[in-house]
Formats: sequence, structure tokens, C-alpha cells
Amino acid sequence: DTLGDKAAPIQYPRVKLPEPAITFAIEPKSRADEDKLGVGVHKMMEEDAMLRFFRDAQTKEFLIAGTGQQHIEVVVSKMKKRYHTEVVLKAPKVPYRETIRGRADVQGRHKKQTGGHGQYGDCKIKMEPLPRGGEFEFVNEIFGGAIPRNFIPAVEKGIRDAAGRGYLAGFPVVDFRVVLYDGSYHDVDSNDLSFQMAGRIAFRKAMEQAKPTLLEPVMAAEITIPDEFAGTIMGDLNSRRGRIQGMDNKAGNTVVKAEVPMSEMLTYGADLTSMTQGRGSFNMEMHHYDAVPQQLQDKIVEKAKAARGEEVEEEE
Repeated sequence: DTLGDKAAPIQYPRVKLPEPAITFAIEPKSRADEDKLGVGVHKMMEEDAMLRFFRDAQTKEFLIAGTGQQHIEVVVSKMKKRYHTEVVLKAPKVPYRETIRGRADVQGRHKKQTGGHGQYGDCKIKMEPLPRGGEFEFVNEIFGGAIPRNFIPAVEKGIRDAAGRGYLAGFPVVDFRVVLYDGSYHDVDSNDLSFQMAGRIAFRKAMEQAKPTLLEPVMAAEITIPDEFAGTIMGDLNSRRGRIQGMDNKAGNTVVKAEVPMSEMLTYGADLTSMTQGRGSFNMEMHHYDAVPQQLQDKIVEKAKAARGEEVEEEE
């Protein structure tokens, strides 16, 4: 707010704070620090408007973001002194996603009939890719009661649940459409759970056919450096699979704009300091998702599978 004379009102523009330039995953060092972590960080945020603290919905990590590595290190030091809270900083996990490049037409059937009430669900679906940002669409084209109307949401839920767990490496599957067009049911043995299972089975079968691939987050980065470091920085960005979007000159410095995969920028703050003798600065924000090169994708998938193991839905 601005105080002044009503007869000659003057309102100054709000101060625009810089966006966070660097993000770390933050973990308590011990169980005793776990309860104090949130309290300590929120106390620090009350006196530091440029500090951010949040939980990544996909990776489940707690993240802390600030204007630079030194900024975050100062915050961590203050938390230890004031609130006796010790934490560990790590590079955040990259929130990869999965999608498809092709189409599929499959049947998912779940059947367990061993006397008495059993389980039976059967669905036929078509799967096709959507443009980036399309997320997920479910289209019901069942006619004539092939699947009772009350079981349709169960098929969709089974597909959504399976998509959330991923197919290639456990990352959420996005940007695809599923059309439910046929199926069958049993008067006694069919129920919601059976059709959820049928949806999950159909999803995994469809992913096998639909040419699954990985997507990675790509950041829009703006790097400000003295002119003499421009060549070094541009060469480094190219080595990080970056795409230069433009250059500008501001107050005697070179400003490089580029789009770079997030996985290549996890330690960029420290790297930039080293390359520019501490005279460079940068900021970046999420821009879009793009396909991961096949050679790199194979390594990511192999690493993810080794960490979590395979969870395969078997058709009954």
C-alpha cells in the first residue's frame, strides 16, 4: 500500500520479487528433525519472501527453492542455529512422464470363477495419442448394454489407476485417449472390482502395442553473464542438449535464452559459478515436455526398473 495525499494520489508499482532460480530436494537428517522441518522452513519463509517450500505431487519429495545455491545454504544454516533442525539437500528427482506414439485395439478380460460368486469383467478399448497437454480422455461408445452403464466408471478408474503407475518406468502416462467400445459381463459374477481389473489389463495390453515413450520436462532458462563468457556458456548449453532461443545485451552483460532439459540443469547453479568465476546468474521455469532421446530413455528405464522392480498385470 502507498500512503499519500487524497488530493494528489500517487501509487507506486508493487515490487516484483525474482522467481526462484534453483531448487533442491530437502530431507530431515534424522527422525528427530522430521517434525521440526516444516516448522523451521515456514518460519524462514515468513522473513524471506524469495524462499519457496512445497511438495512435488509426482515425485513425493519436499522441495525448497531460492534465488541461488548460496541463498539456500544460508537458509539451511539459519534453520540449524535457530531451530536446531538439520537437513540434507539433494538434487530433485526429475518428474518424467510417459506417453504413446501409436494406436492400439485390445481386449482386457478378468475372470475368476471357482464355484459360487466369482469375478468377471471384460472390455474392449482403442487407445490413441493426444497432443501435448491433452492429459487423458475417456470416451464411452458402449451401445446395446454390452457392459451395464453402472460398470463403465469402473473401467475408467482401472485405466486411470494403471496410467498413474506407468508402464515403461513407473512414471504417469499422459496425453492419450481411450475409447471403450465393447465388452461383456456376467449376471452374477460381474462387479466394480472385476471391471477395474479388466480396465487395468486392457491398459497394459494397449501400451504394449501403442509405442510407449518417455517425456522429460524442458526448462526455459535465462542466463546473464559478462560478454567474455558468452562462448563458453553457449557451448556448455549445447552440451546439455539445450536449444538456444536468442541472445540480448543488457547493461553490458550478455543474456542468453535457451530451452534445456531439466535433467541437465540440476547442478547448473554451481556449474555456472565455476564457469564465470561467480559473475553469472540465471533463472529458469518449466516450459514444456518433450520426448527423451532413445539412448537416454533406455538408461532411464533400466535404472527405474532396477529401483522398483516390474509390476506386471497378468490376465486371468
